[in-house]
Amino acid sequence: MTEFLSADYWNERYINNASQWDLGIVSPPLKTYIDQIENKDIAILIPGAGNSYEAVYLMEQGFTNITVIDIAPVVIQQLQQKYPDQKSIRFIETNFFNWEGQYDLILEQTFFCAIDPVLRNNYVKHMAGLLKPNGKLVGLLFNRIFEAGPPFGGDQESYQELFESYFNLGTIEVCHNSIAPRANTELFFIATPLAPVDLNNESFPIPK
Repeated sequence: MTEFLSADYWNERYINNASQWDLGIVSPPLKTYIDQIENKDIAILIPGAGNSYEAVYLMEQGFTNITVIDIAPVVIQQLQQKYPDQKSIRFIETNFFNWEGQYDLILEQTFFCAIDPVLRNNYVKHMAGLLKPNGKLVGLLFNRIFEAGPPFGGDQESYQELFESYFNLGTIEVCHNSIAPRANTELFFIATPLAPVDLNNESFPIPK
């Protein structure tokens, strides 16, 4: 992967508070979804979580098994320092494409739009490999095109085509409860894997 979108790139952005899509709060559509989950012990992964508002909200609601990963060392260090004694969340500095595990739920919030679009097929396959057979990938995708990125956008048709090889997109629709500046520009989706994916046999190159 080029220096653009590397760990150093994201580190610099967080140091300079330059992530313009950081809401500063838990995303309302994801909050609504989280509030409907009854089992607080499910294994949850949030990749590219940045300042981790969703993870902190999960912790506050009593969820016990949350893993946050991000490529930027500074944001992980800040979170570890801010929440040093809690046992419900692991904050881990790593590249998503190097991560392994099995999760009941993966939350997507501004990670997909932050990766180089050439890695989107890799993203979909790796996500399928990280989910348990009955697991779910749930989150938000931008329903608009940006002139330059990140963030990188798209539309419902392109996302459906992208996901169909590895997921069933049972739900993908325009959010009704986005924050005002994002009204009609976010798609809420719920995807379930079609079949298990062996992460040890992934054929795509993993970016550094």
